[in-house]
Amino acid sequence: MPNERLRATLLEQGMTVATLAESIGVDYKTVERWITKDRTPYRRHRYAVASRLGVDETFLWPDALTNEQVTAASSSELVTIYPHRSSVPRDTWGRLFATAREEIGVLVYAGLFLSEDSDIQRILAERAKAGVRVRILLGDPNSPQVAERGTDEGVGGAMAAKIHNALVLYRNLRKLDAVEFRYHRTVLYNSIYRADGQLLVNTHVYGITAPLAPVWHLRRIAGGDLVNTYIESFERVWESATPIPEG
Repeated sequence: MPNERLRATLLEQGMTVATLAESIGVDYKTVERWITKDRTPYRRHRYAVASRLGVDETFLWPDALTNEQVTAASSSELVTIYPHRSSVPRDTWGRLFATAREEIGVLVYAGLFLSEDSDIQRILAERAKAGVRVRILLGDPNSPQVAERGTDEGVGGAMAAKIHNALVLYRNLRKLDAVEFRYHRTVLYNSIYRADGQLLVNTHVYGITAPLAPVWHLRRIAGGDLVNTYIESFERVWESATPIPEG
């Protein structure tokens, strides 16, 4: 059976079999066999193709890695765990977003601490002006999900007020074309802060405010599943979210 994922990805990116083969240093007939006969390349070639096309190797060749290999790669994606969000060094947030070359994503209910940080806002603006896509998802302050989270944290209606405050603080950032804001009406189990393949994931714990909950620092490793799981979650929320009205 042909490898339709590899064929489709080449077409989507306007790349031919010959140009892919040349870019990774193999014969074009070898790439043709990967597609038409669904041959599985050596690992070094799978990694080279995945890097060149900007996708994960397990997307192109789902059965190439054993469960043990996927587990080992996923474990390696964990850089460190912070016991509380408040214990994440302040400059870690800036370094995270400053490394982005293609994509920045923020999924929170309010994330007020981020909007209050002028250095972070400056970095987000600089990255957006450099061509990085910046997407920020905030909880809909009129949604039952935000009301419930406010109750869970013991802050009541203050959660909705934090979202309104964050929007006011983001007023200059919202003027940039490359920065998109949307409201979501989702029960969040984690807040996600993404810069390309690197994430800070702030877990949500019942009865505990976000600054006191743990944070996972993750970095994508070829063949791993942890980072991809959270990125997929972000995309699902984004698809169902609605643009925030002007003003």
